[in-house]
Amino acid sequence: MSALFIADLHLSGNCPDNTRAFLDLIAGKARELDAVYILGDLFEYWAGDDDRDAPLNREVAEALAALADHGTRVGFVAGNRDFLVGTDFARAAGLTILPDPSEIDLDGRRVLITHGDSLCTDDHAYQAFRQQVRDPQWQRAFLARPLAERRLVIEGLRKHSETAKQEKAEEIMDVNAAAVDALLRAHDYPTLIHGHTHRPALHLHRVDGRQCERWVLSDWRGRASWLQWDGQAFRTGP
Repeated sequence: MSALFIADLHLSGNCPDNTRAFLDLIAGKARELDAVYILGDLFEYWAGDDDRDAPLNREVAEALAALADHGTRVGFVAGNRDFLVGTDFARAAGLTILPDPSEIDLDGRRVLITHGDSLCTDDHAYQAFRQQVRDPQWQRAFLARPLAERRLVIEGLRKHSETAKQEKAEEIMDVNAAAVDALLRAHDYPTLIHGHTHRPALHLHRVDGRQCERWVLSDWRGRASWLQWDGQAFRTGP
């Protein structure tokens, strides 16, 4: 089996290089693979599936649908920017929305995928916010508001988030080691793949005498970045 893992593309009209790199990947290399897994923050923000007809959103959906029609499976785990992606967009894009976390099998190797924000447990303010906005009742109430109003609210939240980041210590915004160990233990010591922190690396964790790999995906900075399983091993690309 061959699979590609990507995260933190933050696609928006303000970063055309990321969009171009994504469309090139989906129309090219991704078609050679069995599966593509998007581990959150595909978009800079997602105001609701009724916004899918915006030019960028429609272009992304059409590209993913063409990939799915070609035979490549597309799995999506929501991030902290696009947790409102719903079934209408998933249907239009031909992708499957997966729970966070989700376990997959790669040629007999057990792999756990997650966006990664739930592991940043030292950031108490963010975790409280995450719990609020992931609540189905909150989401229903928010999505019932007019689209233009939702966009304004999200823009305000984004600005607040950027300001708050400047006031936080770097280590607070990284994953908590105990939270990682607990997740690995709860899922019987798999390989873990996540994004969110924008700190690409391979970490080795010793948990209860078992060694586990943790791959952190890179964010996109005007060019594509991915982790690929080629049937035998992981490698980063391009």
